[in-house]
Amino acid sequence: MIDIATLKEYIKVLEDSSLQTIELSDGKDSIYLEKPSAAVAGAAPAAVAAPAVCAPAPVQETAPADNGKTINAPIVGVFYAAPSPDSEPYVSVGKKVKKGDTVCIIEAMKCMNEIQAEADGEITDVLVNNGDLVEFDQPLFKVK
Repeated sequence: MIDIATLKEYIKVLEDSSLQTIELSDGKDSIYLEKPSAAVAGAAPAAVAAPAVCAPAPVQETAPADNGKTINAPIVGVFYAAPSPDSEPYVSVGKKVKKGDTVCIIEAMKCMNEIQAEADGEITDVLVNNGDLVEFDQPLFKVK
């Protein structure tokens, strides 16, 4: 069995060196020492979780000069046209939407916000590209 004094010596060697790990074995017992990384020193390991899906954000629709409506971004964030990179977009030009249909996702602070249509209509233009950063009240889609 490795005594406490010897163990403390090995811990000191690990701390004072550029080594990241030390593994000791005396035939019966073995001890593995690992230096914590600088980013998490003193912190408990954090679990990585999937982005949270938040409650649908309210959508603001305004009437531009051409008598069409737009669906505007209710928050600042990253625009995603589809639920995942390999999925079809929620809407495209010519698609009819009903009030409450999800038209896109805006990611803000690692929270995925589903943006929904406020009224029935037909998408006549998609005004932003997938992955674009959008501003508050920026038009995302034209709807008639």
